Amino acid sequence: MIAAGELQCAYFDAWRCRSCTLLETPYARQLAEQQSRIEALLPAMPWDAPHASAVGGFRNKAKMAVAGSLAEPTIGILAIDGTGIDLQACPLHEQPIVDAMPVLEQLIRDARITPYDVPGRRGELKHLILTSSPDGELALRIVLRSSEALPRIRKHLPLLDGLPLASVSANLQPEHKAVLEGDEEVLLAGAGVLVMRINGIGLRLRPRSFFQTNTAVASALYRQATEWIDEADPASMLDLYCGVGGFALHAARAGRSVAGVEVTTEAIDAARETAADMGADASFTVGDALQVGAHGVDLEGARAPELVVVNPPRRGIGPLASRLDASAVSRVVYSSCNPVSLARDLAAMPGFEPVRGRVFDMFPHTEHAEVLVELQRR
Repeated sequence: MIAAGELQCAYFDAWRCRSCTLLETPYARQLAEQQSRIEALLPAMPWDAPHASAVGGFRNKAKMAVAGSLAEPTIGILAIDGTGIDLQACPLHEQPIVDAMPVLEQLIRDARITPYDVPGRRGELKHLILTSSPDGELALRIVLRSSEALPRIRKHLPLLDGLPLASVSANLQPEHKAVLEGDEEVLLAGAGVLVMRINGIGLRLRPRSFFQTNTAVASALYRQATEWIDEADPASMLDLYCGVGGFALHAARAGRSVAGVEVTTEAIDAARETAADMGADASFTVGDALQVGAHGVDLEGARAPELVVVNPPRRGIGPLASRLDASAVSRVVYSSCNPVSLARDLAAMPGFEPVRGRVFDMFPHTEHAEVLVELQRR
């Protein structure tokens, strides 16, 4: 329940889940303190006002650990001792996710998918991963230790008919370690694609694809980056760590040539399909962004892109920073989920000057943040 602009959470109040470490801090103060922390970490630059989030109902993905027993399964998180804490009504999640939880609990019981017991190292069902699209559709991934339960799951899939599911798949993760998913994905129902309609672009998510967890704030992030790119008006643009092509395909709508590099094959396949639907002048390549020169992309010569977008994982861009600094690229737009690695990368790029920045509160009630910075050649 959301009251007076703040989030009320019974799980937090009962000390069942304290993941939202800043929940007792008024949201306006959360934003102000987040802005101050980030400004203190990064070089001086002009800052736009931070982009706020809804305080609840904003998470488009639920990664729920399953524990307990067939008679009383828990869907939520694990305590320190490995026992389950049920969080089916977590107020951070979008409503279609919350509405689906009781149905998924019934599937566990009826299909007799034994929850995985972490301390005992036995059982089958490890996680349920549910993603919600702006159109209200859902994609479900069932993470199992083995294929043993698949026949029963298939038999009981009609239980899910009342849910707006675009895709159901099972992921097999046989190892006993803190790894969310395994290498094998088995499609059980649907096309295996969830369309995330963002700013009029139908980005395609396959089961392993990454997408920002806050759809509304991600939409604002893409709009802001596109506005900066359009102002710079580069003839060519390269999107590194491009995922399903969000930054590149937004920029392509202005008619410019764009390219993207991403290590995940299914994300590149999805980006190519969306580009074809749009009729965009876009090319996408499977590869490691740190080895970008090996993918036919020239950063040093006359064919270097005028502008590069980077959207790396939390570790940042590492040695790519010095390569960009020595390149012929004239402008960089950097989207970071970790201000500490962003600060380190910017220090390794003295040839670029920060033009402006903006904080996007992708993760309310925590100290995590997404930061967008524009850099130009000095």
